[in-house]
Amino acid sequence: MSAVLFVSASEPPDELRLLSHQVNQAASASKALLEAENADVVVVDARTDLAGARSTCQTLSRGGNTPILLLVAVSGLAVLSPEWGFTDFMAVGAEPAELDARLRILARAAVDPDVLVIGPIRVDGAAYSASLDGAPLDLTYTEFELLRYLMQHPGRVLSRETLVSQVWGYDYYGGTRTVDVHVRRLRAKLGQYDHYIGTVRNVGYRFASAREVNRAG
Repeated sequence: MSAVLFVSASEPPDELRLLSHQVNQAASASKALLEAENADVVVVDARTDLAGARSTCQTLSRGGNTPILLLVAVSGLAVLSPEWGFTDFMAVGAEPAELDARLRILARAAVDPDVLVIGPIRVDGAAYSASLDGAPLDLTYTEFELLRYLMQHPGRVLSRETLVSQVWGYDYYGGTRTVDVHVRRLRAKLGQYDHYIGTVRNVGYRFASAREVNRAG
């Protein structure tokens, strides 16, 4: 069973009601931004308001990593494009079994995604690339791995010892202070967004969660 967030001012469709997933509802994109982090999949309602759904998808795709399933009428399929920002789409009227399959596949794929996006920072693990506001970030191998690990655990306090073991490896003998050096360099490259990596005194570091970023914005 997956946690599904349905984004619409209207009632969820019968196809969704019949399934065993835990369904919560957000009436607006701004509310969905605050709740999407706790969902496995976000379902955006495009049955009647295509322009609103497009804006909602783009807002959610910029604000976090939760996969987005667009629910659209057959008459609206012709206007869909990758620029909307949804992960998958489904036409209204399909069998509940198809919706269930799409939700399960999206939820499973989101467990360990290659692409991480929080605010303006984007990391693509498969391509080994990172960008800031769409511009490439010139990172060393260790800086990239450090940023990726921090973004994989948003909101969680990570000790220096944990970061050394997970980023540098258990066979690294250089001490934990190397973490401070690399965080300092990484923050310098993030520029005005350096505050996304917070310091927890006497413990380690913490990357801002999507919810915190959205509230600040």
